Amino acid sequence: MEELSVRQARRLALVRAGLLKPEWTGMPRRASGRGVRARRGAQAVVERFGYLQLDTVSIAGARSHTIVLLSRLEGMHHELGEELLRPGSPLFEYWGHEACWIPMELYPAFGFRRKAYRVHPWHGDVLGEHRSLARDLQKRIRDEGALRSVDMEGPGGRGWWDFKVAKRVANALWSAGRLAISERVNFQRSYDLVERVIPAEAAQARLSKAASLEVLALKALDGHGWATTQTIVQTWRLTPCRGDVVRALERLVAKGEVAECELENPDGRPTRGWIRTGDLELAARTDELRPRADRGVLLSPFDPVLWDRERVRRLFGFDQVLEIFKPRPKRTYGYYCLPVLAGDRLVARYDFKADRKRGELRVLSRRFEGTETSRAPTKRAGEAARTGLERYAEAVGLRPRQRT
Repeated sequence: MEELSVRQARRLALVRAGLLKPEWTGMPRRASGRGVRARRGAQAVVERFGYLQLDTVSIAGARSHTIVLLSRLEGMHHELGEELLRPGSPLFEYWGHEACWIPMELYPAFGFRRKAYRVHPWHGDVLGEHRSLARDLQKRIRDEGALRSVDMEGPGGRGWWDFKVAKRVANALWSAGRLAISERVNFQRSYDLVERVIPAEAAQARLSKAASLEVLALKALDGHGWATTQTIVQTWRLTPCRGDVVRALERLVAKGEVAECELENPDGRPTRGWIRTGDLELAARTDELRPRADRGVLLSPFDPVLWDRERVRRLFGFDQVLEIFKPRPKRTYGYYCLPVLAGDRLVARYDFKADRKRGELRVLSRRFEGTETSRAPTKRAGEAARTGLERYAEAVGLRPRQRT
């Protein structure tokens, strides 16, 4: 059984996530503007993880998927983050970790999910209940071209989640692989026929469920470095087939592509997990790294490094919380906090509210780790928070404004 220290696993996670020196990560750190080079840089980020999680909240000046890219690609124009999915893009949109943009080469690996989602996982047998509408909707798209969700006809309902029937049907057709999303403009989906969005080579490829789970397990480890079974399962929301994922990992061990690996636990029994065999040497070499602790970078709360709360606590000693759904009086840190990464540690978090009309990024709160006040506990942490704020504000095209 291989074993890693917490520091090695933490640094390996940051290397694989593209958040340390490019000579270690193998990923670009600069991608100026929104041209071809910037798109290639953004594509490299998505390919490393296998997904870019989408989220609607833009209160911090950009949505999560854009913030993930900006944290890795200095000089990228923030509007590029909303423009990645366009006709001819090497990405497709589907249910990965959540609704995500995913590299096209992974399209065959989700065949088992498209089959399972013929009955919609949340809305039930929408397609069976609305056969005529599903048929008419596909015919309209075939005849008229891609159709935006906002333009779909149908009786409306009340409440945020009570979608129009036509929207539910379109979503079910997409989940089942009978429609595809050709682009997003102003975060609005456009639905089109699969053959007009997905290249024939990807659309016609067939993978068994067992082979698909091997592909997805390897891709999860590409992004995480070392990971527990639970983290791998949650990367792709595979809880219903957890046993199949374990068997896929065991087959990958037998093939020599993956190794079982324990993480040291000073408080008791080591934590069992998995690692790609090629990353074992890399993890050992991370002891040589000297990451700068006085230069900060702000991370989305949905960053691939952060969404697994238990993993963040284990590797960083950091309590990653999202307080969007808490009433204001019950929030500890803020509505939508961006943690500050300094070197290989998470040292602070900011809560922002962007005002595009005034061109301002208002700092609602700043909290350092290890202190109950906004005062920096160390000079380096304070400098990291300052530089991280400046870099982020410039990236989203706003002027930072501290509370007075």
